Amino acid sequence: MTPALALRGITRDLRGRRVLDGLDLSVGPGQCLALVGLNGAGKTTALRIALGMLRPDSGTVEVLGRPTSGPDRASWGAVGHLVEVPFSYPELTAQQNIAASITLHGHDPASLADQVAELADALGLSDWLDVPARRLSLGTRQKVGLVAAMAHWPRLLVLDEPTNALDPLATAALRGIIADLTRDDAAVLVTSHHFDELARIAHQVDVLHAGRVIDSLTPTGPDLESRFFQTVLAAEQNRKAR
Repeated sequence: MTPALALRGITRDLRGRRVLDGLDLSVGPGQCLALVGLNGAGKTTALRIALGMLRPDSGTVEVLGRPTSGPDRASWGAVGHLVEVPFSYPELTAQQNIAASITLHGHDPASLADQVAELADALGLSDWLDVPARRLSLGTRQKVGLVAAMAHWPRLLVLDEPTNALDPLATAALRGIIADLTRDDAAVLVTSHHFDELARIAHQVDVLHAGRVIDSLTPTGPDLESRFFQTVLAAEQNRKAR
């Protein structure tokens, strides 16, 4: 089966530091893959390279079966993302920002009105759709970014700390939406520091350290967070012993 996203041998230096060092990562249709690591491990850099926002110094990236230099408008239109902070035009309402994102993805906002309403209701955004983005709280702007990323029901969804500033009800709702997407054979790549949440949504947890994936953990089983720290500590001890 062709991966929805494949990074192979990715290296990238930023500000004179090697951030990614031979990164291999693959997400298949119907899979939710979590990428975890300490601050500065390169998670956001990896996501930005996956989405074509940054170019790797070496290595290849394929999105929905095509190199990132090759996907056409339709391919990118099947991708949704929220990386770092949600972008919004402050003078536009939440609804208008979502419509702008849908348009940029090559879709007609009117045709996705029901989908937007359903997602907004699930995340608790409905009462804020007509409010300018500049008046929204951080958590509500996060909801706008999530609806914008998912309104076109993407085949590949990339989310960087998606539960940032979300209330518990929205967090639970997002969990259900991700499950629905993967059941529909979409691929999801997510980063988070909330291990209890990752244990609920991810099928696989890849540990990023020193610029590469050093282990893949199963989300089920005893204390995912402890296993993560044990993995990173062992890798550091081995590195220092060499």
